[in-house]
This record gives sequence, structure tokens and C-alpha cells, in this order.
Amino acid sequence: MKPLTTGIAGIALLAVLVLAPLGLPPFAMTLLTEAVILGLFAMSLDLMFGYTRLVSFGHAAAYGLGAYACGWLLLNTGMPMLFAVFAGALLTGIVGLGVGWMCTLATGVSFSMLTLAFAQLLYAISFKWTSVTGGSDGLAGIPRTVGPFGFAALSSKAGFYYFALACLVGGFLACRALVRSPFGAVLRGIRENEAKTTALGYNTRLYKIAVVAVAYGLGGLAGGLYAPFAGFANTELLFWLLSGQVLIMVIVGGAGTLVGPILGAAFFMLMEHQLSAWTEAWALYFGLIFIAFVLFAPEGIWGLATGLATGRFRPASERH
Repeated sequence: MKPLTTGIAGIALLAVLVLAPLGLPPFAMTLLTEAVILGLFAMSLDLMFGYTRLVSFGHAAAYGLGAYACGWLLLNTGMPMLFAVFAGALLTGIVGLGVGWMCTLATGVSFSMLTLAFAQLLYAISFKWTSVTGGSDGLAGIPRTVGPFGFAALSSKAGFYYFALACLVGGFLACRALVRSPFGAVLRGIRENEAKTTALGYNTRLYKIAVVAVAYGLGGLAGGLYAPFAGFANTELLFWLLSGQVLIMVIVGGAGTLVGPILGAAFFMLMEHQLSAWTEAWALYFGLIFIAFVLFAPEGIWGLATGLATGRFRPASERH
């Protein structure tokens, strides 16, 4: 797809999202807001998985930590929601530096297992540290505190949606600038051939630590948005199942594209909602859909769309 065409399509999609509250019923707006938050979460993982080929099995740690941090601040400090969300993201990004330092001591599958181990460690802590996390009950009744500086519009359904959408658009623009910068070029070099990138004089481990921290910060921002959106934060936000789901969103949407994971998150939300309304075994059918994408459209929804638009799409069976 040509850059001009992509830009026009992006502007049109953004216009639709901006105008959505004018025509959608409240329930649909709730689903759309959650899809926007999950889109930001999936995009954060794409920096690690799609651009650096760091496969994380524990990215739910960023989402859950951001949600718990924001929720605790809103419940115990009276901090305005706007500040609490970004404070949760900042804390998660700082923790991400430590996670990146620890996990990048290993590579490949070992790296993936270390990310999973860290997420499970936080999951266990969330059960035991009852005074802070609420234990198995989680943090309930998280308010959308307006605070002394106003921002009253953010407490409404439409206002919060626009806040989440602004975070998604801002996160996308920041990530796009990042991956198009020399820093992003090094990340792609690590993805394609880390040994060659190291031979060129780059300290690849420092770059990997940095991208893990950025990905955690964005994941924490998504979690920080989810806490006041849902009004609670519980241990499920740290569970390994969510890590698997967001990885599926990235793959189905199209890894290494930024836009694709956002589309993948929306697709996952739509399929979960529709299939669960038809059958309790919705996960089985979605698994079949996921297998079909891996086999016949490995570049995901975004790759499929761009391929059809340019006439260059070929089934996976014809690519060899």
C-alpha cells in the first residue's frame, strides 16, 4: 500500500473513531473503549516481538502492574486520574528496566521463559500482598477522580473514551518515530542478525533493555487506563493467559507494523464477543481462526489488507 493511500486510510479511520460516540450505543462504546486500550497494549508488545524478535510470554506483567499502580493511587492518594494513569505507566517503565536487565541475560526460549517467570512472580505477589493488592479480591471501586485541576469531562463515558484514544494515537506516533529512528534501525538489525549488529559495534543488550522498558511503559499505560475504565484491578490482569492472548493479537494483526496489533486487538475483542454469545467453547473456534491466519496469512490482517490493496497478495502455499 502506497504511503499516500496509507495516510488517507489512517485519517479516515481516525475520523471514524473520533465520531464514534455520536452514533454508537453505550454498550458498543464500552466495547470500543476496551478495544482501544487493548490496542495500545498489543502495540507495546509489538516493539519487542515484531521489531526486535524478543518473544515475551509474560507481557501481562506490564499491563497488570500498570493497572494495580494506577488503581492504588486513585484509591489511596486522591491523585487525579489523568496523573495516576501516567504515574502507573512511569512506574511500570522503571520496573521494565530491571526486567529487561534480568531477562536479557538470556536469549531465545530462555528469554521468553524468564519473562513468564517474572509475570508469574508478580501474579503470586498480588495474591499474598493483601494490604496493597487486595489479594484474590483485587482492588475494587477504583474511581475516576477528577482532582483539583478539573478534567471533569474525563469521568464521563465519552470523555474517557477520548482520553484512551488520545493515549493510543500518541503512543502510535511515538512508536512510529522510534522505529523510524536510528534506534529503530538497530532494533531491526537485532531482529534480522544480532551477531552482525554486534560486530558493527552496537551494544545490542542495552538496546534490548531499552526496548523492554519502553514496551513495559506503554503496556503499563494501557493497564493504567484499564483500572479506572473497569473500576477494578485483579490478579487475572497478571495471569499468563492474558500474555498469550496479547501475543495472539500481535500475530493475527501483523507483527512489526504497529497498526496491525491494534487491528488484531479489535478483531480479538469482536470475535470473543460474538463467539462467546454463540457458544461457551468460543476459545476453540478462535483457536481455529488463529491457526488459519498462521497457515494462510502469516503477515496478519494488516499484511492481508495491504497485499490485497496492491494486488501483491499470494497465499502462503504459493510463496515458495
